[in-house]
Amino acid sequence: MSAETVEPGREFEVDGVLAAARERTGLSDFGDDAFREPMVRLLDALENEAGLNAMGRAIQRERVVNILATRARIEDYYGRHPEIDDEHIGAPIVICGLPRTGTTMLHRVMAEDPEFDAALWYEVRFPAPFDGWTPGEPDARIPAAEEEVRMTTEGSPELMAIHPFSATAPDEEIMLLEQSFQSRVPESYCHLPKFSAWLDAQDQQPGYDYLLRSLKFLQWQHRQQGRARPRWVLKAPHHLDHMPRLFRILPDATVVQTHRDPVQSIPSICSLSYHLEKLGADEPDPHATGAHWSRAWARSLRRCLEYRAASKERDDRFLDIWYLDSVRDPVGTVRRIYEMLGRELQPIAEEKMKRHTEDNAREKRAPHAYSLEQFGLTEEGLAKEFVDYREKYILSREAE
Repeated sequence: MSAETVEPGREFEVDGVLAAARERTGLSDFGDDAFREPMVRLLDALENEAGLNAMGRAIQRERVVNILATRARIEDYYGRHPEIDDEHIGAPIVICGLPRTGTTMLHRVMAEDPEFDAALWYEVRFPAPFDGWTPGEPDARIPAAEEEVRMTTEGSPELMAIHPFSATAPDEEIMLLEQSFQSRVPESYCHLPKFSAWLDAQDQQPGYDYLLRSLKFLQWQHRQQGRARPRWVLKAPHHLDHMPRLFRILPDATVVQTHRDPVQSIPSICSLSYHLEKLGADEPDPHATGAHWSRAWARSLRRCLEYRAASKERDDRFLDIWYLDSVRDPVGTVRRIYEMLGRELQPIAEEKMKRHTEDNAREKRAPHAYSLEQFGLTEEGLAKEFVDYREKYILSREAE
């Protein structure tokens, strides 16, 4: 999976990345053309506004080439196995709240239930098997993912204190959305304000349509391996901004929305993104990171609030979880979620969840140090920016 040698200054040429993906796979069908304009705009942004160093340019070029190679492999699989399209993603649970509100912990705890299917990090990073994949045999994606995690955490050791990276643990489908070039993943690694503004103004339904295509493909892979399960548990804060699109592709989904005061979560989000930016830029601006993500996530929450307020029928699709409850008692929180869903937490699942929480206790990782001031933020500013959300979900709870 190593990147090919490219002449400096030509890493983000459109024809070049397409040619590299064709050479890597021997395939030329990248699927629906809806990916092309966002890809072209992303490449332009990486060239002209990201401020990447040589390593950053190489990393981001490889990421784009890998996405194109993945798309080509997915189309090849669908062509050879049209039954993939018959897979049905029925009634998933989708965990969704701001980043840094316990979504990863809750997702991984619920994924311990043998009744739930979940996508692992190596699968969302590399959703199409590499050449020569045989179900039941060692999967070459796993060592490739482990190497990427190693390089990422070695490049910025602070990241392990922020997020429990693991190549084989359940992770979020934001990287599946990335396969359409319609996600916030590039913004997490690079300062891309113009690209971000353009993407926010677009109808991102094609990205969600491709997400469904990718989930069907993963479910088909799991079926070949004998590990498909009746129901998925998914997770991505990105969906806050796109509830109509999420429910269009997954009409029977239930959203578990996690809640934590943005005055606490936003600087933590900024810290994660800032350390990712440092992997590819010499001097990222933490104040620019703070301004970008506070605006972006405030907009996401406003849109989610508007969607939920539109009708009681829509709001019935949501279950609300308080961050501190899930931190203090993750298994008890899952039990309450199950009760709201009319499910029973089986003893085998409960035991696995308890073991997971003990083995992955937050205290076993280094503390995450950050501050509002580091990112040019203030309590007053964030309280004003998130005023509607805080009034509905935070202040009333804190007053109890």
